[in-house]
Amino acid sequence: MARFEVIDDEGVSFVKVTLSDETVCTESGALCYLFGDVEVDASLPSIGRAVKNVLAHQSIVRPTYSGTGTLYLESSVGGFEVFDMDGSSWILEPGAYWASEADVSLNLFRERVMTSLFTGEGFILLRTKVSGSGKIVLKTNGPVELIELHNERLATDGSYVLARSEGVSYRVRRSTRSLLGSFLTEERRLRVYEGTGRVLVSSYPYWRQLLHAGNTATRV
Repeated sequence: MARFEVIDDEGVSFVKVTLSDETVCTESGALCYLFGDVEVDASLPSIGRAVKNVLAHQSIVRPTYSGTGTLYLESSVGGFEVFDMDGSSWILEPGAYWASEADVSLNLFRERVMTSLFTGEGFILLRTKVSGSGKIVLKTNGPVELIELHNERLATDGSYVLARSEGVSYRVRRSTRSLLGSFLTEERRLRVYEGTGRVLVSSYPYWRQLLHAGNTATRV
């Protein structure tokens, strides 16, 4: 199996990938540099798949790296989470995917129409779906917590969920039963995850992410 290491240095994080006659896939533009006997490959999808990728806010082309050697991926003031797939399927939020082993398949998942309408993204809301066995790397703004749901409900006031297992449904609803109550609480809509399965949550950012955001706002 390919080896993924998350390295923290000089206030940033990056992923080191060690290959031994193996193949990995990464997000488009994720590579920083590589060395060794590693072959890079990329192919264009069909027009239909390309359109779906755009609607899902995911890259049209994701390159693969095969052989024996080492890859260093681009650094981030956020962080990365290495997650071990166990044959199940997960639905990822936009921007969460970073890299994965070859045995992890990448597909698309369509949310329910009513959910799409409530999120303000039109009739079609597509997400990246990962399935199979192997390691996957997620990009995150802060520490990640795994929450187990047993026919239970998790509600968040914001996009704090990175991924959910396929058995967990997703919808958007008002924070209270009445419109006035939702207005008074200043939490108009909640993201609700319900069912039996697992959810990956990142509810607060790393300090360096906050510092970077503050510096960017000051320059603007």
